[in-house]
Amino acid sequence: MGKHFTITAAQLNPTVGDISGNIKKILDVYKKHKDQADLIVFSEMVVTAYPTDDLTLKPFFIDRVMKGVEKLAQQIDGKGAGIVISAPWRDQGKVFNTALLIHDGQIVAKRFKCHLPNYGVFDEVRLFSAGHLPFPVEFKGAKLGILTCEDMWYPDVASHLRKHEAEILISPNGSPFEMGKTHVRLDHARKRVSETGLALFYINQVGGQDELVFDGASFIMDHNGKVLTQFPSHQEYVVTTIWEQGVDRVFVCKSAEASHSLYAGSEAVYQTLVLGLRDYVNKNNFPGVLLGMSGGIDSALSAAIAVDALGPDRVQCYMMPSPHTSQESVDDAAECAKLLGIKHGSMPIELSMKAYAEMLKTSANQNLTGTTAENIQARTRGMLLMALSNATGYMVLSTGNKSEMSVGYATLYGDMCGGYNVLKDVYKMMVFELSKWRNQYHPTNAKGPAGRVIPERIITKPPSAELSPGQKDEDSLPPYAALDDILHCLVEEEMNIDAIVARGHEVETVNKVWKLLDHAEYKRRQACPGVKISRKAFGRDRRYPITNKFTDLIVENG
Repeated sequence: MGKHFTITAAQLNPTVGDISGNIKKILDVYKKHKDQADLIVFSEMVVTAYPTDDLTLKPFFIDRVMKGVEKLAQQIDGKGAGIVISAPWRDQGKVFNTALLIHDGQIVAKRFKCHLPNYGVFDEVRLFSAGHLPFPVEFKGAKLGILTCEDMWYPDVASHLRKHEAEILISPNGSPFEMGKTHVRLDHARKRVSETGLALFYINQVGGQDELVFDGASFIMDHNGKVLTQFPSHQEYVVTTIWEQGVDRVFVCKSAEASHSLYAGSEAVYQTLVLGLRDYVNKNNFPGVLLGMSGGIDSALSAAIAVDALGPDRVQCYMMPSPHTSQESVDDAAECAKLLGIKHGSMPIELSMKAYAEMLKTSANQNLTGTTAENIQARTRGMLLMALSNATGYMVLSTGNKSEMSVGYATLYGDMCGGYNVLKDVYKMMVFELSKWRNQYHPTNAKGPAGRVIPERIITKPPSAELSPGQKDEDSLPPYAALDDILHCLVEEEMNIDAIVARGHEVETVNKVWKLLDHAEYKRRQACPGVKISRKAFGRDRRYPITNKFTDLIVENG
């Protein structure tokens, strides 16, 4: 029998910039588990939470981080466990993304991240200096190979650690949720395990940070590439594991808790939206949210997510009917609010529409017709919601989906106003899928009621903004199934129009969607933040110029 080594891993939900609060979370875990483990491991940048973005460029921010870590080290005694934490750290005038091993009141070792991601939402090349290939850290007789996040995605770091006799791989991570990403993490982990013959402990951050949601889902993988223990996703979790040295001193996990099933499909997306909204509201100290409840599916789903995230007592909704609003919509909005158990108010906007019409005619000799009249309705509603936000402190929840944001079917300073948009990265067809799913299932840890929460008529009736008599979305847009496929090809896949047409779409339709997508860039730049669930969400993932003459339109190319 070889040497035993006990590791506790903490999958925590820290808050960016809350140095003292995050250190308290670290110490709470340490005090509870220091006598049960040789080592306690935390996720990437746990001291500051991830990502810190341009906070990293402030010298006094780094000063406070380092002072905080030094005070933390004084509370880590030599009798119990050591800890591996991660923080931005200044060394010889440069700032590194750094894993720190602390024991007996001091920093025993520092290991700098080598591969700095510089794609999608990541911007580490601008913020950090890259470290050299790390050597193992020897602690309590075990040689630990520490590789931070992106370092696990390349073979050189793990190979170098194994070459220098590392006996186990430990990977602190700050990896945000994306649909379909779980298998990508596992694939990279299996490659490192296969190349080195070492088991791997993957510890990921959990929680919402602005548009990103970190899903946790940490795991232990043995030297054969088998997942021995899967942590749950979308929640904090701490687990203690026992390891034993086997052949060639390589550590093998001998005792760990049973694995947890991960969310998949609609459930994974829904839980991500709930967690993202909950943390955005709570970490920014809003008492709750309010939204316009139109009787349509987007506002109904947004309200359901809000209730599941915060509870019905922290969600308010308001129907703001115009003369074009159908009685069906009024009734559907009221029923949805009743099913969710939330406060529901009504504020008709006809008087304000007449006031604007009179002012425009009297002062500018303009008639309130067409698009002008439609946008006045949306902006009146936006103004009322923002006034309520000012009066109550509740944050306005914007309700537009990704399909609408893509093609500009949203009104600046109207339905686009708000502090956060939980559906910002959710295409319309997925809105339908999530609504049907929520009516059938009660999400784990949801604060809302079980059973049907969205009236069936809201799901089945043709989508409409009801800004003019008899208006339907598909009067001026392709059917959403076709629209969403074309948008996915343009946004996520960056496909040219020839390739999209080859999928069976009409040339004229693809040309129209391209134009709408391109022309709406200026609107998206002014949109509020929202949860990212796809590989390419609007915002930091997709940076297109507003003033832009490039085109791939087939008609224009002849």
